[in-house]
Amino acid sequence: MKLARRSVTHVGRFIVALCVTSCAFAQFPPGGSQSQSSQVNQLPLSGRMGQGGSVTATESPVPGTTTSVDTINPSIQVQGPYAGSVPSGAKLPFSGKLSLNDAIERGLQYNLGAVGLAQTIRAARGQRRISRSDLLPNLNGILSETVQQTNLEAFGLRFRSPLPGFAIPTVVGPFNYFDLRATLSQKVADITAWNNYRSAVETVHANEFSAQDARDLVVLAVGGAYLQVVAAEARVQSGLAQLKTADALYQQTSQQHSVGLVAQIDVNRSRVQMLTQRQRLLSLENDFAKQKINLARITGLPPNDRYEIANDVPFAAAPVASVGDAVKQALEQRADIKAAEAQVRAAERARSAARAERLPSLSVSADYGAIGTNPAQSHGTFSVVGSLRVPIWQGGRVGGDIEQADAALTQRQAELDDLRSRVEADVRDAYLDIQAAASQVDVARENLQVSRQNLDLTRQRFDAGVSDNLDVVQSQESVASAELDYINSVFAHNVAKLSLARATGRAAEDFAQFLNLQ
Repeated sequence: MKLARRSVTHVGRFIVALCVTSCAFAQFPPGGSQSQSSQVNQLPLSGRMGQGGSVTATESPVPGTTTSVDTINPSIQVQGPYAGSVPSGAKLPFSGKLSLNDAIERGLQYNLGAVGLAQTIRAARGQRRISRSDLLPNLNGILSETVQQTNLEAFGLRFRSPLPGFAIPTVVGPFNYFDLRATLSQKVADITAWNNYRSAVETVHANEFSAQDARDLVVLAVGGAYLQVVAAEARVQSGLAQLKTADALYQQTSQQHSVGLVAQIDVNRSRVQMLTQRQRLLSLENDFAKQKINLARITGLPPNDRYEIANDVPFAAAPVASVGDAVKQALEQRADIKAAEAQVRAAERARSAARAERLPSLSVSADYGAIGTNPAQSHGTFSVVGSLRVPIWQGGRVGGDIEQADAALTQRQAELDDLRSRVEADVRDAYLDIQAAASQVDVARENLQVSRQNLDLTRQRFDAGVSDNLDVVQSQESVASAELDYINSVFAHNVAKLSLARATGRAAEDFAQFLNLQ
């Protein structure tokens, strides 16, 4: 009888041990982790960086103005995040008077385009850390206390008693066990994971270069907006002078009419001229206020026109350099070209990672811990597993990954080739604009001198009663047009110089030199 009971007890313990071991392996597999297949981190198809914004110099009319000749009349068009900013007043106090250097400094810190790209760099660095984690050891600690009762019949286990009158229980437990364990996993040879990491590193470099390029775009946007405000203010001053001249002529004509020296038509003509100049001035003042609000928007200032401009940017000759030297300099130091080159390298690494999915990979995993009914009665256990994974058939996934990576690489290479051509075109366009604007400044200056002289002569003839005021009104219009031509030509020349600084990739560092600021 005692022998039978011992046999039953040993069988029961064996079954319990079998169940405990099965449960333990179910929760803590050998090596502490399952071997995961490596897969390429596909890059997006488009290699264009940035936030979708752009800053360009285009030609547009000035509201409320007419010109006597077809002068270059550019304006800076800012689109996307470069047209916005985050508030800067709390962090960078503002005195109410804005210089060009101060405006650009605020733009570089608070313009939304620069801020957005700074966050893009952070995201790329985070992705780089994620890719690097696949190459580094992964260490985890696990502490568990398990209480379990198992129905053996549910697993299909049925036992027949060796002795009549004795039944082997089908329900085992409840029983408990304690496990404290550390797990370690390490990829020893995984070329796909390594190339994924190198691709992520190049992506970070591309974003860093794009952030540098964004600084030049911010300088072009802010500097161009500042120049537009300066030109708008000059147009307002010219409009005020023209209005004073027209009003003086109207008063003089009215007095002459009251004593019978001129006809009513002369009074009406001078009054129409005075009202036209007043209407033109209102339009110019409105444009001036809107330009100031636009400048405030892209520099982080409150969006209003209640501030003053500190710098007047007069005409000054452009820095002397040959077109060939400027093109060579641009191709060597433009940050957007360096970003595109880094994108090509990242795409090459991604394609290598895709091709490496067909190669075997080796990983090692291990765990060590203490397991028992309680900490005092536990015993150390460990396992070390080396896994060699050999891809045999993946259902065509590897071929698809290679095709996607190759398409991204082809597009990035095409974008780099196009960018190099566009950079050279930007430099040559800026040189042409500088030359044309400089010539038009000379013409406009001479035209303004002649127009003012002609106005003086016609007023003398009118005062002497030799002619009516029609010639005076026409001369006034010529002076107004000549002044606007000169203002627009100087503005066009300054914008062309700023565009050249951006085209050569040195706008953030050399804008003061290009604009001849003290």
